[in-house]
Amino acid sequence: MDTAEHLPLDRPVWRSASGRPLMITPLAGIRRGDIDRSNRSLWRYAKSLPLHVAEPISLGEGCTPLVERKVDGAGVFCKLEWVMPTGSFKDRGASVMLSVLRQQGIDAVLEDSSGNGGAAIAGYAAAGGMKAKILVPASTQPGKTVQMRAYGAEVELVEGPRQATADAAVRQSDTIFYASHNWQAFFLQGTKTLAYELWEDLGFRAPDNVIIPLGAGSNVLGCDIGFGELKRSGEIDRLPRLFGVQPERCAPIHASFVAGVDMPVPVEIGPTIAEGTAIAQPVRLKEVIAALRRSGGRTVTVSEAALEAALWQSAREGLYVEPTSAGTFAAYRQLLAAGVIGRDQTTVLVLTGSGLKATQRVAGLMGVEM
Repeated sequence: MDTAEHLPLDRPVWRSASGRPLMITPLAGIRRGDIDRSNRSLWRYAKSLPLHVAEPISLGEGCTPLVERKVDGAGVFCKLEWVMPTGSFKDRGASVMLSVLRQQGIDAVLEDSSGNGGAAIAGYAAAGGMKAKILVPASTQPGKTVQMRAYGAEVELVEGPRQATADAAVRQSDTIFYASHNWQAFFLQGTKTLAYELWEDLGFRAPDNVIIPLGAGSNVLGCDIGFGELKRSGEIDRLPRLFGVQPERCAPIHASFVAGVDMPVPVEIGPTIAEGTAIAQPVRLKEVIAALRRSGGRTVTVSEAALEAALWQSAREGLYVEPTSAGTFAAYRQLLAAGVIGRDQTTVLVLTGSGLKATQRVAGLMGVEM
């Protein structure tokens, strides 16, 4: 970003004057002695944040289980990010972002989401005494919109593809503060705590590989930021490789990555059961590609058939996840078979959302009427 676009941290903004997404200036990171071990939430890493938050909006998010399972005979760690108050990893970003915005004087927020982000913003807005309006695609799973309404949020259904919902939110941002999980820099300060948590989970060491569902890229960017801070602080000596998983039917970041560019390229977009990653025009495409390359990782695409097979496989392991999350199992299998990842390496699959969020869709795949 040009120096002229640098902005103070205490000013509530969602994009730069030129219309670009904002990022927090790289921070020095923290050491293990800076962890508040008395706090069983992501706020145990509060000293890693760029601003002091006097009264965090917290529901106990973070500190999710890390369990080991077998995939094709190889041991792999699964980070159960759906074990959050609203059922998905989005709670990390929502807690930090809304805590900061409330401290900056914002009392009503607008969000656009295919489901999980909207549920997280609605839930944490309710917990923080803030109003929330959520725009969602009309095709969103009813279970997700019911959850948002239960929190007291105003929900508006938008016809058309996911991008139409994002476009509608930008148009409405003149009348209510746009707290988009895709645009807000402080949302990434929440998702970066995943990196700190994995580091602590693994005995204060970095994994070799982290495989992450990739839509807008907030988890990829969060891991890049968090592990980068740990490297700068001297707690780790290398970055883990980050692998971003996209469905073949909606893989714009993959298309740019394999083309060797960091700008959008023409790509056909179609419907996918992995609706959480169905982002046709990710606003941080350039930053996500840079993060993947910096780590030595790459993008991976999976077919609809592979997504469905992985959904059943993960469930048979006792892990009932959204189809979006199941893609990490399919990607791991591909990377193992290709020799990109070794069986003896420490690999983490980030499982971002509960299968309960997609009950109707999963029932349809099973041929069960609801």
